[in-house]
Amino acid sequence: MVSEKKRAVLLLSGGLDSTTVLALAKAEGYSISALSFRYGQNHEHEAAQAQMIASHYGVSDHTIVDIDLAVFGQSALTADMEVPKSNSVEEICNRIPVTYVPARNTIFLSYALALAEVRKAQEIFIGVNALDYSGYPDCRPEYISAFQALADLATKTGVEGSAMEIRAPLLHLSKAEIIARGLELGVDYSMTTSCYDPDAQNRACGRCDACLLRLKGFEENGIKDPIDYQCAE
Repeated sequence: MVSEKKRAVLLLSGGLDSTTVLALAKAEGYSISALSFRYGQNHEHEAAQAQMIASHYGVSDHTIVDIDLAVFGQSALTADMEVPKSNSVEEICNRIPVTYVPARNTIFLSYALALAEVRKAQEIFIGVNALDYSGYPDCRPEYISAFQALADLATKTGVEGSAMEIRAPLLHLSKAEIIARGLELGVDYSMTTSCYDPDAQNRACGRCDACLLRLKGFEENGIKDPIDYQCAE
């Protein structure tokens, strides 16, 4: 257990992974500065979910930043493009999908670096995962290592010899393992959102990459996903 005074910045999207990371960081005794984004995504319920989750975990220092990555286009999450759907995890395309938002994690982590310097945080938590994921290049171990090198070089804190550590505790876990760890920590996954293409009632589609991987993770834990889906399974 670390000192309660030890502070960390945590990227909080309102999704399953970042919520699990928040539970892990709180269990380790960190004082959390949460950072979320309205980045021009088609479904802005994510920010509301993040606010609810931050409140649930008693995180009073929660910053929501407005940026507009939609001006660049090229992603089904920010532009008028069809979100790919499949019937099973096995059908998920092994190429980088159109749901990839160009440089999103690099942009988010850059903001997190700035906030960490201001808050004097020793660590930055991010919920990226390199096993059960959609193949995004900025979710790989090599990417996290490269950004750590950047953080050491590009900040006043790093130059003075006390750089922030980029923590990605879910990096090498399967979705089932992530969910199992969260359940051990008492995470209420009904609060989280994962779907790339929810309907107007924020019900998950059940067929995008994120939904399929999430459903597989809950199935492997022998429990039902507590969120609402557009079609009953």
